[in-house]
Amino acid sequence: MRKFDTKVQYRKYKVLREVARLAWDGTLLEHIIDIPYTIVPGKVSTTRCCVYKERAILAERVKLAMGGNKENPNVIEIIDIACDECPAAGYEVTSSCRGCFAHRCEDVCPRGAISFDQYHVAHIDKSKCIDCGMCAKVCPFSAIANRKRPCQNACKIKAIYITPDGEAAIDNSKCIACGACVYQCPFGAISDKSYILEAIDAIKESKGNTEYKVYAVVAPSISSQFTYAKLGQVITGLKKLGFHTVVEAALGADMVAQAESKELVEKGFLTSSCCPAFVSYIEKNFPILAPYVSHNPSPMAEISKHIKSLDPTAKVVFIGPCTAKKVEARKESIRPFVDTVITFEELQALFDSKDIEITELEESTLDNASYFGRIFAKCGGLAEAVSQSLKEQGFEEFVLKAYSCDGIEECRTALLKKSKNALDVNFIEGMACVGGCIGGAGCLTHGEKNKIYVDKFGRESTVKTIADAVSTAKEDL
Repeated sequence: MRKFDTKVQYRKYKVLREVARLAWDGTLLEHIIDIPYTIVPGKVSTTRCCVYKERAILAERVKLAMGGNKENPNVIEIIDIACDECPAAGYEVTSSCRGCFAHRCEDVCPRGAISFDQYHVAHIDKSKCIDCGMCAKVCPFSAIANRKRPCQNACKIKAIYITPDGEAAIDNSKCIACGACVYQCPFGAISDKSYILEAIDAIKESKGNTEYKVYAVVAPSISSQFTYAKLGQVITGLKKLGFHTVVEAALGADMVAQAESKELVEKGFLTSSCCPAFVSYIEKNFPILAPYVSHNPSPMAEISKHIKSLDPTAKVVFIGPCTAKKVEARKESIRPFVDTVITFEELQALFDSKDIEITELEESTLDNASYFGRIFAKCGGLAEAVSQSLKEQGFEEFVLKAYSCDGIEECRTALLKKSKNALDVNFIEGMACVGGCIGGAGCLTHGEKNKIYVDKFGRESTVKTIADAVSTAKEDL
């Protein structure tokens, strides 16, 4: 077993690995129904009430591993039969209730949902409660708690709601595909669709075909993943999978930093465009600020566009930590440049589906980008890169007032203040995931150490400036 944060991730990985293994052999459709039995071969369930339910859920995971519901435009989906373990959410009276005589909770309840037993202990009638929280606010003992489900707690934009049947559901009009709910659901009932089969098909078709090559564009946060091996071994592993060339998305970040700093000087105020979940959040919740989103594409799109300008027959697979990138890659404006997107979780499954032990491989070099392009992976890195690019391009007189938002809650606060002219900044860097890309839902592992790995990776770059990285890229990759 590889190093994953949770057993939920591990179970998801096992399905991806088996789907990939059969896809390489060309026998997926023939043996698709056998996958749940391969993962749970015995008669006793390892995670559910019975083996039959566990296999039924695994069958749904297989569907997601093969691209999920094509009619659902969202990349995040809920496995209904897996979503039945969490207790009903809402306000509850805990054992801390002392049966006081003040009854403040009763007085503030607008729907008369509070009653008392013979011991003056409060009780909430769920049929009347509207979850306003007024009772919890006035309780002197903090005895009333809001029992939100993990997925609802994780979703800071309130895109998840509970159906009358008690199952979680996603409001696609609000969802920004950040994947926070995917990572936090303790039963694995929420998952992102996988396009791993598209990557496999591209690689298989390129073998023995001189008409096109498959490029792997790797996000800089890869430096914080696969820590059981060396990064150079991971790069060799990608080539062993069948990728012709591995390119840093951080080089695209260098390009974006250079162009975005120019745009900032011209317009006077910008919000970043690198995080697709952040951009989606602005479009859905702060349309008044949408015109100020940088017109530059994300690093993924920028470097992919550059690759195809050099090699029009190329196929590009982006590999990173982000579920929202899967949505971005399917936009009409991005689709010509990025052929598909997979996460680090899915890359681990690809390695193991081909029995590639990366710790046994020689190291390959990956050195396309500057330090500043590589630190895009952490919150604050983009603002630092823009500051550097302003200096490199002679815009010293422009005073950068950057505000870096660490997570979607901080993004909301900054955007709300800016929309009301209550925030004195001229550049807002938005990262939907806490910590930045190193906190993405598609990471193998999460935590403070990821930032250390990214900083180290940045310092190892031999490309000294953003301008050097961009000029070299224009010549070749």
